[in-house]
Amino acid sequence: MDPSLAPDFIPPSEQRNRVPTTAGNRVPTVSPIQAYELEEAFDSQLDINSSHFGTAFPAARRRSSTIEIDMADISQNIPRISSAMSASPTDSDLESNNGREKFTNTDGGDNASNLKSFDSNQRLASPLAASNYNEPTARQIIQSADLEEVPLGVTRQAKKLVDYQFPVHRLADTMLDDSKVPLVLVACGSFSPITYLHLRMFEMAMDSIREHTRLEVIGGYYSPVSDNYQKPGLAKSHHRVRMCELACERTSSWLMVDAWESLQPTYTRTALVLDHFNEEINVRRQGVGTADGQRKPVKIMLLAGGDLIESMGEPNVWAEDDLHHILGRYGCIIVERTGSDVRSFLLSHDIMYEHRRNVLVIKQLIYNDISSTKVRLFLRRGMSVQYLLPNSVIRYILEHGLYINESEPVKQVLSEKGD
Repeated sequence: MDPSLAPDFIPPSEQRNRVPTTAGNRVPTVSPIQAYELEEAFDSQLDINSSHFGTAFPAARRRSSTIEIDMADISQNIPRISSAMSASPTDSDLESNNGREKFTNTDGGDNASNLKSFDSNQRLASPLAASNYNEPTARQIIQSADLEEVPLGVTRQAKKLVDYQFPVHRLADTMLDDSKVPLVLVACGSFSPITYLHLRMFEMAMDSIREHTRLEVIGGYYSPVSDNYQKPGLAKSHHRVRMCELACERTSSWLMVDAWESLQPTYTRTALVLDHFNEEINVRRQGVGTADGQRKPVKIMLLAGGDLIESMGEPNVWAEDDLHHILGRYGCIIVERTGSDVRSFLLSHDIMYEHRRNVLVIKQLIYNDISSTKVRLFLRRGMSVQYLLPNSVIRYILEHGLYINESEPVKQVLSEKGD
């Protein structure tokens, strides 16, 4: 979240008694992001120094850190690795059921033992895309005829801090490939309301991570901001948390919602939010398990849009020590949005450039301009928001009368800053 939008924002140069970030020795030391199997033709764009590799690594298989990833230009010869979170049913599986697909809830929730059968001819659309992935250890997706409509029986997030519990129901217990580095993605924001772009950001990140790094995603989290942010158009935190739950719990097999930030009595800096996830995952849970029974530290990275990253360049908005902490200790995955030039910004920003090897930029192959600001505007004007956000979220908005009788400054609607 852009700190300057908070009503009680104090420029870093004027702040006193700031809450310190977690000490460096409590954040696991993980190698910077390294590009994975890129073509030799890209070497000049990836800032590669051949002396770092020696003769042991062929040029076409060098690993290099980069801030420039353009999936459209990657060679089609690069093998696609199966998603660590999903797998499609095989033809033999369908034939064995005489044309009927049997779907099993495997999320470990209250309904984990329930089997439900659906006639494939009655489905409106399959939630599973056709795939050539043959990885035998791929995790099963939660399969259902309509994931938006089928309750999963997952424990909902608390509305009071005293009742809070960190969600782990979709956090992987063990690695699929012990040679990789385990990764958890965290998206901070208003999510008022959550849209399909917020959901797509995680999927785009998963694709790029799988193609270009030696990281294995073991979970992803939405962390809605607290009510103390007080930005116009911001619904109450319990509504925003619930809408995020409806969106990801019923459409994804690896995304979760963490209400900790939303329950805080004051606005919480992004650096401290990442420290919270590090405390829960690496300190309390001791990371993630491996095949040999050991525990491995998990890398935690901020997933953000290009507009949020560009706010880091505005004078006296983000404290420099927070930027070093976020980018250096954790790292950032940036999804470019229409009109933003993230690569030029990274080149010109001293701190971002210093930590460029811990930053991954994702270029949208299909541009998506959906924003929460536009959704709220459409609702106020009585216009349709169908296909801009999940149906379950639309129903929740209408049932609770959110956004309809509110107003926002014209400047905010036009700029969409931080939304």
